[in-house]
Amino acid sequence: MKGSVFTSKVTSVCLIFFALIFFSVKNVHAQPDGASLFKAQCAQCHSTGSNKVIGPGLKDVHTRRNEEWLLKWTKNSQGVIKSGDAYAVKLYNEFNQTAMPSFALSDDEIKSIFAYIKAEGEKAAAAPAAGAPGAATAKAEEPGFPWMLTMIFVILGVLYLVLGKVKEGLERALRAKQGLPEPIPVTSKQASKNWIRGNKKLIAVMFVIFAVWGSVKGWNALAGIGISQNYAPEQPIKFSHKLHVGQNGISCVYCHSGAEKSRHANIPSPNVCMNCHKYVQQGPTYGTTEIAKIYAALDYDPNTQKYGPNPKPIKWVQIHNLPDLAYFNHAQHVTVGQIECQTCHGPVEEMEVVKQFSPLTMGWCIDCHRTTEVKMEGNAYYTELHDKLKKQYGPEAKLTVDKIGGLECARCHY
Repeated sequence: MKGSVFTSKVTSVCLIFFALIFFSVKNVHAQPDGASLFKAQCAQCHSTGSNKVIGPGLKDVHTRRNEEWLLKWTKNSQGVIKSGDAYAVKLYNEFNQTAMPSFALSDDEIKSIFAYIKAEGEKAAAAPAAGAPGAATAKAEEPGFPWMLTMIFVILGVLYLVLGKVKEGLERALRAKQGLPEPIPVTSKQASKNWIRGNKKLIAVMFVIFAVWGSVKGWNALAGIGISQNYAPEQPIKFSHKLHVGQNGISCVYCHSGAEKSRHANIPSPNVCMNCHKYVQQGPTYGTTEIAKIYAALDYDPNTQKYGPNPKPIKWVQIHNLPDLAYFNHAQHVTVGQIECQTCHGPVEEMEVVKQFSPLTMGWCIDCHRTTEVKMEGNAYYTELHDKLKKQYGPEAKLTVDKIGGLECARCHY
């Protein structure tokens, strides 16, 4: 009976506990997320700072209009303008009569957006400007002296000396007990000679092992000359392929347009960047810092949306670099061969900082040509060659690159 009463009490407590967790989670999820709403609904046209994008910067917007006005404007800006509101009409005309869409958001969701904007403004005001006089500079923590490891080595050294003395004392006592004479002292030089005479085979084996190991290491070192695999230099502007390609789904050839029609893939000009960044002025990782470097290179003012007369080139650091004696054509591989960019460049959609993924050696290219099947079906470039090769190798043969001359020296070394 007591056990059943105890069990029922425990069950009641558990039910109450889980109910509290459920309602807590429900209430947490019920709270609108101003940051997510702003990024989804507003970031395309507005910044949380003072910068103009398509519409005005929203820093301190809560001081310009009251909450009731902001709610009406967000839900139906055209209605506020048609009502004759002087501020709304002025704002509409100032931004070239660009109509702001109406948003089907609740009052709480709109309030959470403006609360987020206010918090971002306060955060920016509190943080010292980067590089400003008196601004705190973050210092990397220097690793401390390894006291613990040093103490362990000291203790082991002391133990070694003590145990050595103990061993000597025990050997001396044993000889005295057995009436044996003390051994004649041997110099360290003579002891070394004696050890060498008694371990000639061991020394020979060690010499052979060392010679083989040194040869392998030397060969690998020589074979690695000129190979820059995993090379990932710091660029003048931090650009995340993980964000642009992986998250935003931008095609490689949108920026590297030469890959489809030229030998070189080419680095995109800043004007290509401005197709998006004329409006997107703040990134999720670096904020406005890196995008501002694009504006500086183009002498572009995001507030007036006008270009100045003093543009400067961006000094990108080349990552993939083949020797002058080798010829490589991107268009031949991308357009004709229909090879994915990741085949050579690796999973760039996962790279925050781009690195050289493949070794780009001649052996690596030859292995690829021996195993990669040529996509001839429906490929007009290979129509005539396809029929000829099928007759030569048979209709079921796998037509790899080496079968169409992919191993001929003059193809790459003309």
